[in-house]
Amino acid sequence: MPWKETCIVDQRLEFIAAVRQEPRGNFTQLCARFGISRQTGYELVARYKQRGLAALEDRPPIAHECPHKTSGEVEDLVVEMRKKRPSEGPKKIKERLVKLHPGLELPAASTIGDILKRRGFIHPRRARLRVPLHASPLEPCSEPNELWCTDFKGHFQLGNGVRCHPLTISDAASRYVLACEALVAEKTALARAQFERVFVEFGLPERIRSDNGAPFASKAIGGLSELSVWWIQLGIVPERIEPGNPQQNGRHERFHRTLKECTANPPAENMPEQQRAFDYFRHDYNDDRPHEALGQKPPTSVYEPSWRPMREPRAPEYGDGFDVRRVRGNGTISIVGKQLYVGLLLAGQPLGLKQTDDDEWDVFYGPLLVGYLLVRKGEPRIEPVA
Repeated sequence: MPWKETCIVDQRLEFIAAVRQEPRGNFTQLCARFGISRQTGYELVARYKQRGLAALEDRPPIAHECPHKTSGEVEDLVVEMRKKRPSEGPKKIKERLVKLHPGLELPAASTIGDILKRRGFIHPRRARLRVPLHASPLEPCSEPNELWCTDFKGHFQLGNGVRCHPLTISDAASRYVLACEALVAEKTALARAQFERVFVEFGLPERIRSDNGAPFASKAIGGLSELSVWWIQLGIVPERIEPGNPQQNGRHERFHRTLKECTANPPAENMPEQQRAFDYFRHDYNDDRPHEALGQKPPTSVYEPSWRPMREPRAPEYGDGFDVRRVRGNGTISIVGKQLYVGLLLAGQPLGLKQTDDDEWDVFYGPLLVGYLLVRKGEPRIEPVA
């Protein structure tokens, strides 16, 4: 809301009133709402405390009236209509007022929206319940084991009617296929067993990239799942592509197309036969098949196991600048004297809080930013990463 010189005192007085009404509110958002910087906001509050209303005037003095300001009577009509029609927005409220008061000069619908916001009738929409977005940008890779890609290739029906869910894991830099396993379901326990076997055989990668489906992600804080929490405890950073953007895992998606053409047209009669088809394909793809991106060399000529061996999982540690809070068995942490629920998934695990403002913190689990902790009017809440 830009300030016009003709009504700057009134605007500043409204700003002071808003600060006094919500002394523990978000000062940054309040300043943004009035179109001023935090520094200007603090200066106005300090001047008002020292000299009262006179401190809100500029020098030289300016006009004390705003001819374009919506009158208090019109604002009251807007508020009364909103009370009668709590589900209707500014446009509908204006249309109703036009019909009820045809000769009255009414403000624009956007101004009516500002009135309703200022009077506390419009609040920001809550985020939809969905898998939270991955906070960090996806990093490129150039060496083996910097990045592994994983996914469940679309399930399909075998000759005997059983559905096969292929779990695939590949090294992004070398295109080496680390695993292609025929599983009966896309379950955490089944996937973890395969990852554990691959980690023992090939060592640990730096990062693993997946989509946002189970068991790689969930609706828990930061989109974490049992599987990705285990990865972090092993020293692996999970990455997730943006929803609806499979090209961000394009190398792995292209591999899936080749896998389907070579092993599932038609599918095998049963699970053991389908696994044998996967094993034969993996051997050919890794050891014999030339790959254009590798200068027509097979992946096995480029790939080498990781120097990081499989180890026991352990809780992440945090450096200087973090306030570490351990999640209780009931899924809560203690903050500003209150219990805040963050989820049972991380029960017993440490979260790292890094303060960014008087009442705002970034929340980390290991290297991942998993949310924002806000305290408003003494009440803490977790906001998802946008």
